Amino acid sequence: MVIVLILLLIPNFFFGQKDTMVDKLGEVQTMLRQAEAIRIADSLKKVELNAQLLQMKSSEISARAGILAQFKTLEAKDSLRKVDMVARVQQLKKNAVGFPVTLYEDTLFTIYTKIGSITAKERAAIVTKRIKTIYNDNSGLLDSLMVINSDNTVDVGYGDVVIISVSDFDAIWNNTTKIALANDYKEKIKAAVVAEKKKHSVVTLLVRIGLVLLVLSGILLVMWLINKGYIKAERIIVEKKNTWLKDLSYKGYTFVTADQELHLAVMIIKLFKWFMFILLLYLFLPLIFSIFPFTQGWATVLFDLIWSPFRDVLLSVWHFIPNLFTILVIYFVIKYVVKFVKYLFSEIEAEKLTISGFHADWAMPTFGIVRFLLYAFMFVLIFPYLPGSDSNVFKGVSVFLGVLFSLGSSSAIGNMVAGLVITYMRPFKIGDRIKIGDITGDVIEKTMLVTRIRTIKNEEITIPNSSVLSGNTTNYSTNANTQGLIVHTTVTIGYDVPWKDMHQALIDAALKTEFIMPDPKPFVLQTSLDDFYVSYQINAYTREASKQAVIYSNLHQNIQDICNERGIEILSPHYRAARDGNNITIPAGYLPKDYKAPTFGITISKDEGK
Repeated sequence: MVIVLILLLIPNFFFGQKDTMVDKLGEVQTMLRQAEAIRIADSLKKVELNAQLLQMKSSEISARAGILAQFKTLEAKDSLRKVDMVARVQQLKKNAVGFPVTLYEDTLFTIYTKIGSITAKERAAIVTKRIKTIYNDNSGLLDSLMVINSDNTVDVGYGDVVIISVSDFDAIWNNTTKIALANDYKEKIKAAVVAEKKKHSVVTLLVRIGLVLLVLSGILLVMWLINKGYIKAERIIVEKKNTWLKDLSYKGYTFVTADQELHLAVMIIKLFKWFMFILLLYLFLPLIFSIFPFTQGWATVLFDLIWSPFRDVLLSVWHFIPNLFTILVIYFVIKYVVKFVKYLFSEIEAEKLTISGFHADWAMPTFGIVRFLLYAFMFVLIFPYLPGSDSNVFKGVSVFLGVLFSLGSSSAIGNMVAGLVITYMRPFKIGDRIKIGDITGDVIEKTMLVTRIRTIKNEEITIPNSSVLSGNTTNYSTNANTQGLIVHTTVTIGYDVPWKDMHQALIDAALKTEFIMPDPKPFVLQTSLDDFYVSYQINAYTREASKQAVIYSNLHQNIQDICNERGIEILSPHYRAARDGNNITIPAGYLPKDYKAPTFGITISKDEGK
């Protein structure tokens, strides 16, 4: 139902104004006919009153005064009607569409009104056709053009043919009388026909041909002079090559040789020569086309083909100057606002300005976000002042770029959002030793898109921020400087070793290790009692989170040394040994000098009687 209503309203929207204009013209013409009838009646009344005045005697003063008052009343009404009619016509002129009467390319006058059932457009076409008939008549009787008074119109005739009929409405529309307007039309028609016949006379044609030959001769002469100048310039450059042209070098490297410079110079003057040829033809061709009437339109088109874009550009630049000042003001205001915001955040980063709940390492990332928003706001303010911002092409390109950016940068946008979240989560900072997934290393760079880590093997690994956000991150450095990081390792020892001895041995090994803190004191946890051994876990504190590899290596070495020194065998996780006849697993350096491997003992018993 709604669609049907819209379809019904669309014709009214587009053609409503035209129908209203036609209706108003019809109303004015109806009013004109009514006014004409009233005028005729008033004229008859005036004739009657005039006759009464002639019959009156001079002594009848009061009666004469009454008749004169009636005369004035009729004249006042007639004046008011004329004023009202002129006002209505002037109002219609603001939106009226006229139809030209032409003789080939020349417009003689314009018709706005209709006569009877003939519309203004039909009148213009008929009058144009009749004027061309006069032009094609070679009898030369232009003096037979005449103005003829009819009952309701004044006609312009040629012989037995009425060229145009001028109505009262035409006269009022042109703010003149019918006779004056008809005479004006007659003179314009006569002058146009005479001028058009003169354009196509034999003498005029010969003169125009002579002008064309003269212009062509001038073109050839100028082209010959340009070519001579080009040849002379090329010869001078070749002769002066060694004087004018040098190799263009810097620190032993030659960018352009003299021969290349010569070739470039010759090419430039050749291009200039052809540019001058094209410019010459472009300037002279419109001149040639303008000589003949039937090619004058070509001259205008050819000249406008190049001049119109330049003119439009110059006009566009001129009209854009006020908007340019507005854009510059907006740009400089936003620029200094950004500088002020940067100053505030740099003070926060330097911890000179403290805001409760706002960490110093948030300062510059937040500044980046604020700066982006300010520049985006600046673009929104500037966009309406850009030339062509309201054109369909500009809108189409903007939509295309937006869709292209949205489809092609979804992962990048995801990484940027993840980088923003990571910034305010503060899981790590530059220099921290962290572990992301199975990657462990020091953070060397943190951007909106990626996080870069350098491993202990000096490998640089780039991790997208979306992967960082979706996984677990272990930070070894956060509490290392304050509470200390606990390094821990597990060793398994057989049940034959007393656990107290093992605890002390592990603690001593930890305290002997470089970078291990004596306070808090290392401690041991027994994590499991397995089938063949006990699992002992040594835990020790350190502030050097980035040196874990060295700490673990030294700790393992010290554990081995302490256990060997104290006679503790590390036989796990699986170590099979027959004690009889086999050496102990402790290295020889830790054994007494008189140590001997136990012998393999055999006991033989003899039963009595055997």
